[in-house]
Amino acid sequence: MSVGKLIANNKKARHEFFIDEVIEAGMVLKGTEVKSIRMGRANIKESYAVINDGEVFIQGMNITPYEMGNRYNPDPVRTRKLLLHRKQIDKLIGLTMQKGYTLVPLRLYLNEKGLVKLEIGVARGKKLHDKRHDLAKKDATRDMQRALRDKQKY
Repeated sequence: MSVGKLIANNKKARHEFFIDEVIEAGMVLKGTEVKSIRMGRANIKESYAVINDGEVFIQGMNITPYEMGNRYNPDPVRTRKLLLHRKQIDKLIGLTMQKGYTLVPLRLYLNEKGLVKLEIGVARGKKLHDKRHDLAKKDATRDMQRALRDKQKY
């Protein structure tokens, strides 16, 4: 899954959840939404994915209306359908049926062909001590990198 142009990144998701699996999905969008996304005016921080009747939808994703669009601009936070293969949907249904799993959007980007893609992750929630452990590990790595950098200066 190579990324062409990154539009939105959900850093909070990796802090709040353990990501067990990542799947790339397309989205059903209207014309002015695509233009707005190409301008980088999308937000996935408060969004989440749900499965209804064998289809996957993303809710809470905000795509700012295109300024040059007409009065028929779609609702910025409307529910949008994700495009996945049947086997992928069945796999997601099986994983989310397990206790504690949810679907979280990770990145929104344009691929090499210019198509809008969304990475969704199958995630388990982290406890407070897990978050502290990750922060401590991150701080230790940063300190080691700083020490190596300072040592190379002299």
